[in-house]
Amino acid sequence: MNSAQQSATKRVVIAGGSGFLGTSLARHLSKKNYKVTILSRNAPPQGDWSFQKWDARTLGEWAKVLDGAHAVVNLVGRTVDCVKTPLHCDQILRSRVEATRVLGQAISTLESKPSVWVQMSTAHIYGDSELDCVEDSATGFGLAPIVGTAWERAFDESCPEGIRRVILRTSFVLGQQGDAWKKLKLITKLGFGGTLSTGTQGMSWIHEHDMNAIFERAIENDSMAGVYISSAPNPVSNRTFMQSMRDALGVPIGLPATAWMIQIGARLLLRTDPELALYGRYVIPQRLLAEGFEFKYPKLNDALNELCKRNEE
Repeated sequence: MNSAQQSATKRVVIAGGSGFLGTSLARHLSKKNYKVTILSRNAPPQGDWSFQKWDARTLGEWAKVLDGAHAVVNLVGRTVDCVKTPLHCDQILRSRVEATRVLGQAISTLESKPSVWVQMSTAHIYGDSELDCVEDSATGFGLAPIVGTAWERAFDESCPEGIRRVILRTSFVLGQQGDAWKKLKLITKLGFGGTLSTGTQGMSWIHEHDMNAIFERAIENDSMAGVYISSAPNPVSNRTFMQSMRDALGVPIGLPATAWMIQIGARLLLRTDPELALYGRYVIPQRLLAEGFEFKYPKLNDALNELCKRNEE
């Protein structure tokens, strides 16, 4: 039996799978003949997958879709692409912790439990640093590290014994349907894609193809367990990232923006957190590289050119 035939007998449940990252993964796994079920508050786009509604907080009939599944992938979490009001901060934290806990409760009741639980986390857990960070680097200071630490703790406490555990600390995923990518592309095309603030803040990124390949590896590779950074091996500064964006889109000019301009524009025009642009980090996927994972898009220019080329086709 070949790998495609083997995967045809396996079901994967993607919790929080109705957004960009979830539907991208669902599409990838469906093409590999997995049977995919998306758990979400909102219905996902039409595709080769089934949908089960849940509230991501309380036990219910939805738990039955987990019985007999080969893997569960948990992506649940309110978007951080927002103005960080106290209410939004509370929602960002609670959405992640509560969904993780109730998934653990549901799995613990099953007769046939998943073999592996792949848990989304965030590379922002390392805070805002201009030093290279690897898996065992210290966590940082601020909202994102607090949320990331609570998220991973909830997973460790909720995942039943006997299930292989994989945590993916994920950076900015570059994909055509991603909201962040759409905003960056629009800003660049309008001529505002210059250096932001000092330009030295780190931009850790990964192409959606490689992100999906890491998910698949986590699902199928029995030796993969514990914490992994899921990011391309070549993070760049904001200055370099924006220059690469302009090159890929064929935009000759990019007006720079000072910190105070970003503080005002992000909140009033883009309705997002200015810190997403003002701060950053350089993360290196040390464990993936050591275990032989080969990135299809290890360099930023190649990743951006592929996305722009696909957009033209």
